[in-house]
Amino acid sequence: MPLDIQPLNPGFVGPGFVGPGFVGPGFVGEVSGIDLTQPLTAGQVAAIEAGMDRHAVLVFHDQHFDDETQLAFSRNFGELEISSGGEMSRPEDRRLKIEMADISNLDQFGRLRAPDDARRLIALGNQLWHSDASFRAVPAKYSMLSARVIPERGGNTEFADMRAAYDALDAATKAEIEPLVTEHSNAYSRELLGVRPEDYGAENRDKLRPVRQRLVRIHPVTGRKSLYLSAHIGTIVGWPMPEARAFIRDLAEHATQPQFVHAHVWRPWDLVIWDNRTTMHRARRYNDRGEVRDLHRTTIRGDGPTAEQVPIAA
Repeated sequence: MPLDIQPLNPGFVGPGFVGPGFVGPGFVGEVSGIDLTQPLTAGQVAAIEAGMDRHAVLVFHDQHFDDETQLAFSRNFGELEISSGGEMSRPEDRRLKIEMADISNLDQFGRLRAPDDARRLIALGNQLWHSDASFRAVPAKYSMLSARVIPERGGNTEFADMRAAYDALDAATKAEIEPLVTEHSNAYSRELLGVRPEDYGAENRDKLRPVRQRLVRIHPVTGRKSLYLSAHIGTIVGWPMPEARAFIRDLAEHATQPQFVHAHVWRPWDLVIWDNRTTMHRARRYNDRGEVRDLHRTTIRGDGPTAEQVPIAA
């Protein structure tokens, strides 16, 4: 059976933020006809990459991964990133391998985290709209999230199409944002939740230093432009911080209007792949004090920096 991709959402048609809307196919595709836990052919890898270029989010059902098969599948698409949570934790505190992000509410012993557990509180940042690893000088390409255990209610993941959001801007706004460079840090997003930089520990201070990213990115294959937004943005280079944050908030509100957003309702053993260069995403709330939500994420490193990394004063 050949690989088949069907759009899950109809795409955006209509007036945009301050300009005409984008008309095109949905940005989420549902894939059938492939078992990702088995070794893939070069043709299958190419078909998935072509689907990602067209859609930006792909959903695969009934993919019964363990960690080893998920890591093997992920390596078809590039170099794996070290997870930021794993990188900042002690080896004895990790539940998963350092190449895997632990998107769960479980501690290293498989127990529900306490309400005041620092890792639980930091992980609540996943409920903010963001792009994975935009706080790295070389930001992420793909993220691949495997659902092992899901709660009875809630815990969906929402995705926003940053290409369609860019297309819907008027010409004057596009011209204004074209040259802009932003500063990203994990500390900025967690600051919104009241988490302080010192809560990460002095040994992780260097990992929180801001990096610079372009506000407008161009996809290397399709040539389409997209907004590169994230809760990790703290300011715009050369702008007063209050003005920069207000402007970024306006852009984020525009980019996450319902016509640009798709909510994925998880099933056990779903695998969802998304392109961090062209989407934002966020987790939704669920009863994390009483129900288990256990998802394992692998992340593919990007091809290079989006902007020249000029040293930033501490």
